[in-house]
Amino acid sequence: MKNINEILFIVQVRLNSQRVPNKMIRNFAGTTLTDILLQKLVQCKNIPNHQIYLSAHEKELIDIGNNYPINIFERSYKSANVDSGIDVMFEWYNKLPYKYVVLISGCNPFLKVETIDNFVDEYLKSPHDGMFGVIKKKEYFWNKGGELLNKWPKNQDLLNTKAVETTYQAAHCLYGSLMESIGYGRWCGSWIKKNDPVLYPMDEFESFDIDYEWEFKTGELLYNEKYNKKS
Repeated sequence: MKNINEILFIVQVRLNSQRVPNKMIRNFAGTTLTDILLQKLVQCKNIPNHQIYLSAHEKELIDIGNNYPINIFERSYKSANVDSGIDVMFEWYNKLPYKYVVLISGCNPFLKVETIDNFVDEYLKSPHDGMFGVIKKKEYFWNKGGELLNKWPKNQDLLNTKAVETTYQAAHCLYGSLMESIGYGRWCGSWIKKNDPVLYPMDEFESFDIDYEWEFKTGELLYNEKYNKKS
């Protein structure tokens, strides 16, 4: 079992998003995506505030982080603006004094405090170094050669997706990793051995990821409907 004091909790943000420029500071339902996540993190019962870091380069993002009882890791220009390996993107891996890291994406406005806490609890108890948030799927999947990837039970109607073998899709939301492995180009595990990383199934709606302009606009409408009904 891991010790909570060994874990860095970090949010990595930047303004140089090519598909949705400035999405982390743009008005989103009367607030920002960065504020939404930081407000949740400081409410988590399993996360000590002094172990939360906002990794940011631009002043606008750092100013938001300074409104919360957390730490700021000042990213380099290269980390925030140049596509490179994870050792550059996650340049904090050998600069902050922690053995493990839990990274929480800032692009999932419906992620719940309880889900973050549960992920942390499961990661603490896990004997494995890596953990990866995923979405459970009961669906048809083919490879590029047109071969069906899912295994089907015998004598089952192929139109009944409830009978298909379960697969898991990356949620791109919650990640747990050994810090030093980042220096070797590995993130959340070896991706070869079983349970490396451990898969953490989560609600698909909570993992709604804002990566395109239409997702930003749709997410804002849904967020207002769910949390700002007067809007």
